[in-house]
Amino acid sequence: MDNGYWTKFEIRKVEPNKHRPHGIRYSLTLHDEYNNRVLGYDNAHAVKPKRNNYSGKIITWDHKHELDQEKAYEFQSPGQLLEDFWADVNEVVSGE
Repeated sequence: MDNGYWTKFEIRKVEPNKHRPHGIRYSLTLHDEYNNRVLGYDNAHAVKPKRNNYSGKIITWDHKHELDQEKAYEFQSPGQLLEDFWADVNEVVSGE
């Protein structure tokens, strides 16, 4: 890709369970020219809930990494996952 960026996709079909009800284990990542991950979507582990005494702990496995930040991601479908990933890739690569 432009500026040395590259992507990596790891996708496996799994038995649906409470962590992966859609039956897919995935990792979609964008790396810079130095092989640093700058963006990633995956469901390899639970998102650590923020510490807050006023809310319940919601644990989700689908999430998005932006540099060192981790955010929950609402998985809707494989097609939407790809659209969301490529939209974010385009933002990063174009410098927006």
